[in-house]
Amino acid sequence: MSQPNKRPMCAACLRPQASCICCWAAPIASAAEVLILQHPMEVANAKNSARLLHLCLPNSRLEVGESFDPQRLEAMLAGPRRPLLLYPDTPGDASMGIAPAPPFDPSCAAEPSALLLVVLDATWRKSRKMLYLNPALQRLPRLPLRDTPASHYLIRKAHAPDQLSTLEATTYALAQLEGDAEKFAPLIAAFDGFVAQQQGYARAGRSLS
Repeated sequence: MSQPNKRPMCAACLRPQASCICCWAAPIASAAEVLILQHPMEVANAKNSARLLHLCLPNSRLEVGESFDPQRLEAMLAGPRRPLLLYPDTPGDASMGIAPAPPFDPSCAAEPSALLLVVLDATWRKSRKMLYLNPALQRLPRLPLRDTPASHYLIRKAHAPDQLSTLEATTYALAQLEGDAEKFAPLIAAFDGFVAQQQGYARAGRSLS
């Protein structure tokens, strides 16, 4: 029996070549390293922004999982850079059995090159589950975002009015740490192009994945 034709895939963005997003990649060298922990359900989601973020940040690493092996996760967080979790304060954590995060020390942000920014790429509900399942993440201080613009994420429903895509939140966090919004503006421009591409596919009734 003949095998169904498979669409050729892009080795970089892991999408069909016909819907490749590599053209939007705008490489920018961030001072902080970025560790993206992506939930498995996001890997094949055509609306997901983490792969584009990874392509734009040479100083980033993307790992997929929900419940990581504790020793492997500790190894990812270990090293000369201080890990900082990009995640909002969530007062209801205790009811879920999530330990309170240690207080954020603003002085640690004075030297972004000494930081490892840890980003959870998941829906709000799944990110909470990732926190619950990985105690090492609970022990990280959290970076609070300040005065972020409205989201450009027009292709995916938000949990809350101020919720951002993974790419947007990480971009604003890096700009905040380095005090240089202009440096990271190309990432938002890349994201806008990506969103417009997906909107075009939707209008044409074309599969996004």
